[in-house]
Amino acid sequence: MDKLCQNSIELIKYARNITAKQVNNVQIMTYYSLGRWIVEVQQQGKHRAEYGKKIIINLSKKLTEEFGKGFSESTLEKARKFYLTYKDRISETLFTEFAIKKSETVFTIFEEEHPFVVTWSHYLQLMRIENEDERSFYEIEAAREKWGVRDLSRQYNSSLYERLALSMDKDKVQRLSQEGNVITTSKDVLKDPYVLEFVGLEDKYNYSETDLENRLLDNLQQFLLELGKGFTFVARQKRFSFEEDHFRVDLVFYNRLLKCFVLFDLKIGKLKHQDLGQMQMYVNYYDRYEKTEEENPTIGVLLCNEKNDAMVELTLPEDSNIYASQYKLYLPDKKLLQDKLKEWLQEEGGAEDEI
Repeated sequence: MDKLCQNSIELIKYARNITAKQVNNVQIMTYYSLGRWIVEVQQQGKHRAEYGKKIIINLSKKLTEEFGKGFSESTLEKARKFYLTYKDRISETLFTEFAIKKSETVFTIFEEEHPFVVTWSHYLQLMRIENEDERSFYEIEAAREKWGVRDLSRQYNSSLYERLALSMDKDKVQRLSQEGNVITTSKDVLKDPYVLEFVGLEDKYNYSETDLENRLLDNLQQFLLELGKGFTFVARQKRFSFEEDHFRVDLVFYNRLLKCFVLFDLKIGKLKHQDLGQMQMYVNYYDRYEKTEEENPTIGVLLCNEKNDAMVELTLPEDSNIYASQYKLYLPDKKLLQDKLKEWLQEEGGAEDEI
């Protein structure tokens, strides 16, 4: 126990002298190292639960006496959990250079290995996710899309992982945990359902399409987060005319990854086949008069309360670039979506361990 305290004190003193540029890496490595040492000492008495708890209590007391706030029992428990969750991320060389030798070369190794890609605050959120594949997906996306901790929490609470998985081909689901959401086709940018809890409307039909549109634009940053990668807002109520007939597209976006326009038409109530025909006209117009030769075909999305999948399938040709997605005004039941995804994967056989 004395060696654990002494090692910990020396490590923290070393870490606090590092330049601000390396603060995040040092913070993460410090907690990782503390967690590793705690686990190693606890394993010496692993059959005695009270022994393990006493180690953390005593270490917290010693570190608090030495450094003040920041090393509560709760914090050390999180350090322990962090090590157990990510223990395979750190090579023995990196651990030795940092925690034992306290060498400046550790930062060169960091640049080569990139073991951790987000902040300690992000990892505190990620450690709450039990499923390893899902946790890996959110870590990749948080780093790539530069999500703040609040954005990460929102995306997790909105069940982004499950919604994306249920919206794509089964053979792509496993790639989510390895590569994140890779955008290569129009289907990769779509979700079903879209979660619009941030607009603050009740899940009743006592609001208009204009109300929904206004709320979406009032919360444009959150709507862009929900839409996903590559979206840029272009226009609202975009007008075009044929002779004396005038038409308006509710919302126009551009996706820079797919290099195409994405049109959204908002519908309150159940989707009708006439709505699909109207969107087809909007898409045709953009393909003929708005997009350039270098750009890809326009995507049309009907965002609705209710839809009949069979009707949509019969109305649209197989190669159509028009899609119907439901929206929800509340955060989904995560357990329900997890069960649905698990059942869906099991139908393929051998995929039951994905979730």
